[in-house]
Amino acid sequence: MLLNGTGDVIDDHEYPATTEELIEEYGDRTLELPNGSETVADVLARLESETFDNAEDARFAVYSAVSNKAIGRVGYSDRDPTPVGSPYSPDAVSF
Repeated sequence: MLLNGTGDVIDDHEYPATTEELIEEYGDRTLELPNGSETVADVLARLESETFDNAEDARFAVYSAVSNKAIGRVGYSDRDPTPVGSPYSPDAVSF
């Protein structure tokens, strides 16, 4: 995910700050994601109204609220087998 300088301005913002203040100030900034892009306003609008005590909390809120456009392959894991009955399980192959 490319924050396109958004992380820097979030770090420089004066805290505490509310979700609404961050949307008003930085909402038009675009985040480039692997499968598209979103604005900071779109991302933060998914969250409940919150007061951030510091830049780290605000940055983590942005990271946690991005859509599935930030996911390479939805449902993919190279670490665990696909659970039985999962909609992401591969089609059965007959030999």
